Amino acid sequence: MDEGLNSERRKYPRFNIDLPLKYNGGTRLFPKNGRAINASEGGLLVHLREEIVVGHRLALKLFLQSHSELNIISPSVQVVWTGIHMGKDFTWDYPTGVRFVDIPPKDMIKYKNFLMDFTQKPSDTT
Repeated sequence: MDEGLNSERRKYPRFNIDLPLKYNGGTRLFPKNGRAINASEGGLLVHLREEIVVGHRLALKLFLQSHSELNIISPSVQVVWTGIHMGKDFTWDYPTGVRFVDIPPKDMIKYKNFLMDFTQKPSDTT
């Protein structure tokens, strides 16, 4: 049973992050806040305040902090899975896996540069 989980191969490496985001396309007309907590070149793991249906598209604004620079990218994403989680303060949030479906080329360059910072960090050898 666990064999399938252990043999899972990902197309892109994943990196733990903690970035603010805003999203449109849920049940409300105005943008809502969320957090991106895991990133890869193909998509994100985000925590949202509402459950979004698998297959639904969202417009994101993702705030990337790299060195002393703040970049904002605006990808369009599609929900590929969703879950539910109760926080320590007894509020619900929804871990949601999204894949990029449309991202402006200049934003993809900024995003790839942001991810590259994770691959170039020296490992701690002490």
